[in-house]
Amino acid sequence: MRYTLFLVLFSLILTSRAQPGSPFLDKNDPEYARKMALRMGMDVKLLFPSAVPDRLILNLTENPLSSVAVNWRTDTTKTSGWVEVAEATHGPEFINNVRKIQASTEQLKVSVADEPDVIANYHAALINELEAGTKYVYRVGEGEHWSEWIQFEMPDENKSLSFLYFGDAQNDVKSMWSRVIREAYKTMPEIDFMLHAGDLINRHNRDIEWGEWFHAGSFIHASIPSVMTPGNHEYKNVVLSPQWRPQFNLPLNGPKGLEETCYQINYPNLKLISLDAEQIDESETLRKAQLHWLDSILQNDPRQWTAITLHYPFYSTNPSRDNAELREYFKPIVDKHQVDIVLQGHDHAYGRGMISNVASGSQVVSESSGTMYVVSVSGPKMYEVSDDPWMFRKAGNTQLFQIITIEGDMLNYEAYTASGELYDAFQLQKQKGKPNRLLNKIPDFSERH
Repeated sequence: MRYTLFLVLFSLILTSRAQPGSPFLDKNDPEYARKMALRMGMDVKLLFPSAVPDRLILNLTENPLSSVAVNWRTDTTKTSGWVEVAEATHGPEFINNVRKIQASTEQLKVSVADEPDVIANYHAALINELEAGTKYVYRVGEGEHWSEWIQFEMPDENKSLSFLYFGDAQNDVKSMWSRVIREAYKTMPEIDFMLHAGDLINRHNRDIEWGEWFHAGSFIHASIPSVMTPGNHEYKNVVLSPQWRPQFNLPLNGPKGLEETCYQINYPNLKLISLDAEQIDESETLRKAQLHWLDSILQNDPRQWTAITLHYPFYSTNPSRDNAELREYFKPIVDKHQVDIVLQGHDHAYGRGMISNVASGSQVVSESSGTMYVVSVSGPKMYEVSDDPWMFRKAGNTQLFQIITIEGDMLNYEAYTASGELYDAFQLQKQKGKPNRLLNKIPDFSERH
């Protein structure tokens, strides 16, 4: 009887080893990682690469009227990658005028405790020699495995410049942030780029979370260039996400040691600056480097508008947070060079306003200071919103996206809820020799708390 029972149990164990949900997975099995992921309920399509390119994304370059950067991922069987690009045509004849660009390729293995390893080749290329105001098609891949043909349009310096701004996505990105980026695209598809103010995901190196972020944006990431500044959740122990630089392709024109986290992008009428807030907070050396760099690039700049993005807010929407050192060091530079707008995240609420004081803890509303500070959140994680008087408009428990358009001497700003309803709006108007004129256009919509 005992022998029979032993044989039955032994047979069950052998059978269970072959099942994805089994606790007895064989680590020597070539499918071990995939079976482990299935056992953990992970979406293997988002987690593991194949020979077919995935996680396509366009990034802005330091020359945004003549080039874009592109990145994608494959499995390790694809040791090289190519971009094919042509000017878009009304029919398929563009295929006869394709230009090929070889990508650089690097391999990355990401190991997270108690999760399967993910090994992928990341490919990066610069698509240059483009003409402003022209529409192009491109695809990426190699051999028999290619993406679809994707269209993008270069900005026209003679037209307005528009972009989407997102605060933290961070949590439940596939299930609850996807509707925000898609609603934003539906609301304003004719934008020139998207800006992400940090905390794109929750755990800096967790590949399934990066997979969900790319899935949520889908073809939008591949057809509209993005810029992103890192948040504290892109770091752990002041070490940047291992995926950040392989999967993005951002400018390298910032201070040494802050490659692709602190940089500038120059349009004819807009200077856009990313500051690495975590390194401002954690490293005296890199804080000083960013401080001197920021001051230097704003000296004698001919552009009409300046926008800064960083993750930590100068002025918080949260009653228990205050970034006093950030104000002490950086607000004098913002004031000195009359920066127009500062786009931030981190506090998981919404607030915007103008502040007259420099570097003190007081928060005095002033419509004549010229600089607008905005804090926003696009994901579902929410914090309490304070009643601090610096905010002209605030919101709690609200997912938002923002559309910013610059045309001549006017900056137009609109903030929409995840359901597509206009929640806040204002205009900044340039005045020669004076601070920007603020025109509040707040809709008749009670503040959310």
